[in-house]
Amino acid sequence: MRTYLDCIPCFFKQALEASRISGASRITQKKVLDELAKILPKFSLNTPPPLMGRVIYKLVSKLTKNLDPYREIKIKSNELALNIYPKLKRKVALSKDRLKKAIELAIAANSIDYGVRNSLNIEEELKRILREEEKTIKVENKRFFEYEEFKKALNKAKTILYLGDNAGEVVFDRVLIEEIKKIDKNKKIIYAVKSKPIINDALVEDALQAGIHKVAEIILSGVDAPGTVLSLCSKEFLKVYKNADLIISKGQGNFEALSDKKRPIFYLFMAKCKTVANHLGCKLRDIILFHNLNNKVLK
Repeated sequence: MRTYLDCIPCFFKQALEASRISGASRITQKKVLDELAKILPKFSLNTPPPLMGRVIYKLVSKLTKNLDPYREIKIKSNELALNIYPKLKRKVALSKDRLKKAIELAIAANSIDYGVRNSLNIEEELKRILREEEKTIKVENKRFFEYEEFKKALNKAKTILYLGDNAGEVVFDRVLIEEIKKIDKNKKIIYAVKSKPIINDALVEDALQAGIHKVAEIILSGVDAPGTVLSLCSKEFLKVYKNADLIISKGQGNFEALSDKKRPIFYLFMAKCKTVANHLGCKLRDIILFHNLNNKVLK
């Protein structure tokens, strides 16, 4: 997905909020915005938004000397999500379609995103997911929730690459992976996380805290951007990416980075900003389970 003009105000908002979370003074916050204003004219709109996200957070880290300002937020997100893990498992167990319920919960949890919603109460957000998840899913856009196609692709796949997104959310990913393994325990599932801190995106320690290692192999993507930008990925990751029978791309940032790629990718996320919703042709906060099979490429 290319960058739209409407993304630019959001870039400044992200920079300001990241600076504040980093504990920067007002003088440093202003300096971050000034430096970003110098960089933006050179940034091509033909590149995906996560590339600018990478620039923003490198700039914030450089000027604030804080390499991982969201570290405590990520730890708390994982802890709170683990606290409701039994409830998530119970919801899945009581559902008529366990796999579908696990997918719906995993997508609902995609709202845990500081890149889009900088002011976020994780505990309240998790309560909202449990409280409103069924109401949200009832109005899912069937055009963008391609569940039957996903099941067919899943049944055929022997090796699955699962691209993780945010901390906290990884616990919900674990629930989905456990359901996939319940269908076929012999499926090889590889869970990819970011290589360096970027917003509240999951790192190896987050995946381990969430228990992902119990159900999947954890690998590094090589990326330090809020999306799996292939030009930034390691050779090791790209080999896995090219050989996977099915790729589950979690989160809006991964969609922005990979939406034009001709691979068997299913995108699981919530449309959290108007620009992405307009790009897709869906409504804001629609639940997305969309694929790029048969070389179907979005605009």
